[in-house]
Parts: sequence; C-alpha cells; structure tokens
Amino acid sequence: METTDSATEGDPLKRGEDGVETGTAPSATELKKKSCKEGLGFAKLTHWRTAVFFFSLFLCLTIVFAFSFIIPCPVRPQYLVSWNRTFPEAATYDFLAIEDTSKDKVMDVLFVLKSTEVSQNTTCAAAGLPSPCAFLFAVDGTDGENLWVRPLHPDFHWAQCGLDIGTSGNCLLSHSDKLTAIDEHTGEIRWQQPQPSGLRSTVPVLSVPDLDGGEVKDVALVASDDTQTQLVFVSGETGEQIGSTVVLDSTKTTSHFLHRITEGSYYVILQNDAGVYGLALRRIAAKANPGMEKSLKEDKNWEKNASESSGLVPIYESDSVKQVLTAGDSPNLLLVTGKEVALVDGRKLQLQWKFNTSSVISEPSFGHYNKDDILDVVLEEDIGNHTKRVIILDGKSGGVLWQVNLLATPNSPRPSSIHTTNSFSIFVFWGMFPSNSNTSVPLTSDRHSYMLLPPYSKVLLESTSSMDHIITFKATLLERGRHAAYIMLTGPETAGAEGTVVLSKRKLKQDVPTSRVLRTGESSETNDEIKEAFSRLRFSDW
Repeated sequence: METTDSATEGDPLKRGEDGVETGTAPSATELKKKSCKEGLGFAKLTHWRTAVFFFSLFLCLTIVFAFSFIIPCPVRPQYLVSWNRTFPEAATYDFLAIEDTSKDKVMDVLFVLKSTEVSQNTTCAAAGLPSPCAFLFAVDGTDGENLWVRPLHPDFHWAQCGLDIGTSGNCLLSHSDKLTAIDEHTGEIRWQQPQPSGLRSTVPVLSVPDLDGGEVKDVALVASDDTQTQLVFVSGETGEQIGSTVVLDSTKTTSHFLHRITEGSYYVILQNDAGVYGLALRRIAAKANPGMEKSLKEDKNWEKNASESSGLVPIYESDSVKQVLTAGDSPNLLLVTGKEVALVDGRKLQLQWKFNTSSVISEPSFGHYNKDDILDVVLEEDIGNHTKRVIILDGKSGGVLWQVNLLATPNSPRPSSIHTTNSFSIFVFWGMFPSNSNTSVPLTSDRHSYMLLPPYSKVLLESTSSMDHIITFKATLLERGRHAAYIMLTGPETAGAEGTVVLSKRKLKQDVPTSRVLRTGESSETNDEIKEAFSRLRFSDW
C-alpha cells in the first residue's frame, strides 16, 4: 500500500532540496505570483509589437509622402495631335531629320530654311551674315515650337544629322565653301572648316571609326567629278583633314555609303556604270596615311574576290544600276537596275533573289508584311497610262505578297511604313484609286494617301492629303514605341525658290475616323470594324 507521502499519478511532480522529485503541488500563492509574472512579460511583448507596427506605418507614410510631394513623378509629354509652322517669303530644301535634340526621349524635327529673318532677335544681319541666309531649325516634336535656331552662311548644299562624330549627336552641313559640325542638342557650332580643296562632297557622309587617335569617330567625305571619285578623311573632333586625298575609282560614282560587315570591318560601297563594288576602308586609310589603318579590319569573304590591282570587290555587275540600299539594320544590299530588283547577302556576297521589273519609279522602302521577322520590300512600278503598281515583295524569297494599281499622281512621296506590336507594319503610300477619278490624267489635287494593314489585305483606308507641293515626308514614331505620326515639309516647287514654307505634324490615327474604306477584294469585316482595327493599333520600334 502506498503511503500518503508518495507521489500519485494525478499529482504534479515536485523537486526537493536533494534533487529528488516529489509529488507535492505548488501552493495557490505561488501559482498567483507565477501568473502575474507571465502576464507582465506578455504585456511588455504586446507593447513592443505595437511600437514596431506604428513605426512601420510611419515609415510607409513617409515614403508615400516623399514620392507624392517631394520627389516629382515623371510627366509624360503633352502632344498636340497636329501642328503647323508657316514661314512666308522663305525657301527650303529636301532635308528633314528626326532626332531627340531636347533629350526628353521624344523625337524632334530638324530642317533648313532660307530667309532674311525668323524672328526679331534672329536675323541674318544680327549674325553678321549676308541676307538671305540659311537657318538650321530644331523644333519640338510635341508642339512645333523652336528649340534652337542656328543662322549659317547662305548657299546651302546638304546636311546630315544623327552622326556619331566628335561627341555623339551632331549635324554636319555643307554650305557656301564651308563644312560645319553643329551639336544637335544645343545648336552650338562644334567646328567649322573650309571645304577640302577641289572636293565638293555629297551625302551620305560616312561616319568611320577613330583613325587619328582622337578617341572619337571621324568622317569620310566622298565626291565625284566627271573623271574620278575621291575620298577625304576629316577629324570628327576638329574638322581638319587627316592624311591625303585618295582616288577610289577612275570613273564617276553616282552613290556611295559605308557598309559594316563585322566589328571593325568596313567597306565603302561604290556604284558606277559597270555595277556595284566594295572597297575596304582599311585599304583607303593606308593610302591616306600609312599606319592609320591599324584599328580597321578586312573581311575574308570579300577580300577573296578583290582585284589585286585596285582592291575593288565586285558585288553586282550591271550597266544599269540605279539605286543601292541597305535593308534596314540587315547587312543585305538591295539593288535596283533597269531590268530587275535584286537582294544580295551582305556578308557572303551571294544573290538571294531577283525580281524582274524595268520601271521602278521611286526609292524602295521596307516593312513587315508577314511575321517571319524579315524585312519585306515595297516597290512602285510604272505600268503606263499614268498608272503605277504598288508591290510588296517577300524579303526572304522575292515573291509577290500584295499589290494594287493606283493612278500615279504628281509629287507623291515614296512609300513608308511603321512597325506595330503585332509583328507586322502599317504601310502608307500615295496616289489615286482609279475608280475615284473621272480622268486618266491625275492632277496633284487628286492625290490621296492610303494605309494598308496586312491582316486586312483586301482593304485600304483612304484620306485626302495636302494639296501643297511636298518637299519631303517622313512617317515615324515620336516616342519610343508610341505616337506614330508623319512629318511633312511643303513649299515652292523649285528648290531654293521663295514662297510659303509649311512644316506640319499629324498623328497617324487622326484621319482614321474620317477616312474612306476601299475594298480591293472580298472582305467580311464592316467599315466600322476596319476603322476600329486601325484605331487599336499599338506601335513599336524595329
């Protein structure tokens, strides 16, 4: 039998002084003290949790306050849907550049005007120049207001902007007997030098890797007379000539540009009466100044076909080459001759495809008609009787993807396109739909613009265009991935003649509600559905 001092199963264990557990239960007083101590610890823990909570809340509110009131949120530019700048008693030229001159990530417009003055404070006389003089304008793409104006000596010849020479973002102008480099962001003159002796260069200007050790890119100027074609290297930092003048070809070339094969491997593309040829920039630099070619390379695929005597690499032989273009950022070369349009692989110099045509009437353009990520080619072909055929060729095979016949109205710009987020482009071209005309001889007043959306290939959206004489036209995105618009410069028909000059911007979608839906084939969509599809478009960079 158990004694009363032994521990039972229901009694709590109790440890005695000798370390042996006993079954004696704690007293009521001890339990009360223990409960109070535990309660006080829990209360302290609750206070700490409350303090941490309010501190976190205060910190969050401080951050929200800072971002809402102290740190300003970026403000998106407020675009005008359309704007116009009118300049009476002025002349303009076929030059229009789209660059971000204000560094606000919105594209701006640069163009050249010849006038006596553009404002009370900006005159030829105030700049110490004969009147009328040339003015290089940079206007804001959002509202058309002036960002800066640079007066220059008259007799404008050509200009090219977006050149990565000296510091990035420069315009190079040829005017009078001078070459002037202007910072496109500020309008300040970087340098000004006399034209190289006996050389009147033409665009495009070639921006080349650093050749003189100035750690900035330099410039190559190519010019032709009736007997030969020459090249001069010019420092991008100072405008001074580097080395001697080099004769590229013993015949006159009608066009030229710099073609990059790989990093450091550049070739000057020359077009003459015998065809299209390439000449390594490394060879040219070595002739201009031995040792200057160290930073340049030659391409093995090109050099194995080069002439031992002249170094010329034959690309395409034809006695009727009219135009040579690069297909966007692709290394491939598109050639237009009197008989065909051909695409040549720009790295391997192999013919990709050929399309027979004898009457291309404008410079081809590029866009994405299908979703194979290869640029397709847009041609305008003269088919007689004041009619042209607009053709879109597959960039991969050269096959016809789409075509339509239009009356060839006078003074129509070349086709253009803008890429969309759906992997195809929207195409813009000009002319007159035959059924809309009462005469077979179209007039400028009959000119319309048309938009084509590849998913709706049997439909065109027609809108009435400007009736003024178009000097130059560009369709572009004013902001990265958004706000598609076209910029148009109109003026007197004769280049350099005085009259009323108008620079205008118009949002591409602005004309959609008032445009007319034309059907070139069977289509099940209603007019409202077609316009809604155009209105929903979102645009993208290439």
